[in-house]
Amino acid sequence: MSIQDKVVLITGAGQGIGRGIALRLAADGANIAIVDLNEAKMTAVADEVAALGRKATTFVADVTSRDEVYAAVDHAESALGGFDVMVNNAGIAQVNPISEVTPEEVAKLWAVNVDGVLWGIQAAAAKFQQRGHGGKIINASSIAGHDGFAMLGPYCATKFAVRGLTQAAAKEYASAGITVNAYCPGVVGTDMWVTIDERFAALTGAAIGETYDKFVGGIALGRAQTPEDVAAFVSYLAGPDSDYMTGQAGLIDGGLVYR
Repeated sequence: MSIQDKVVLITGAGQGIGRGIALRLAADGANIAIVDLNEAKMTAVADEVAALGRKATTFVADVTSRDEVYAAVDHAESALGGFDVMVNNAGIAQVNPISEVTPEEVAKLWAVNVDGVLWGIQAAAAKFQQRGHGGKIINASSIAGHDGFAMLGPYCATKFAVRGLTQAAAKEYASAGITVNAYCPGVVGTDMWVTIDERFAALTGAAIGETYDKFVGGIALGRAQTPEDVAAFVSYLAGPDSDYMTGQAGLIDGGLVYR
């Protein structure tokens, strides 16, 4: 079933998984509000959306700022004539032994990965209620929100926190017709994983690419994940086939973590 003419806002949509989600949902018929910090990358994605025959708008916002997230939602509604789906995709990774993590690193991780999702949930739910209809909120968690991984402790904590927010919000907003779910990718071949691999190499002495290959080697389906793999699941969460699903954090990782 389709999301034809629905308005979808995606944070962190200038590259990687966010870009993949934007293009998939545009192909499904949605109009896309692209939110990121990099204006040039957003413009490129907007052009790709337009090439698919859908409307696109861009908005520069830092998801750690509650006011900027609310402003992004207002802009999406104004520019595209509605508001139906919020994808809280923006996130960052951090690799360090627990013994060496600094307060500054934790604060930044938490501000982007958790506060950014919280402000997105708030802003989207308020807009749906203001408009007098339900909607869908979709949050980025991770396999690291189901399993703790060495050298990724605080990052894992943020992704576990997203699962908690997802469950609590699902219960709070169900009576308003708002569903809240999360997607949990695994090893995706994006710039984030390049950075993770390089950091593991620096910390452990592993060769560049060795950590990435080790993780990919544990995937049952035998290959690394693509942004399109993730976007296909987000398409389901954004569409009417998932209307009876809420509070869930679905693993989409090719068979790496099992729950």
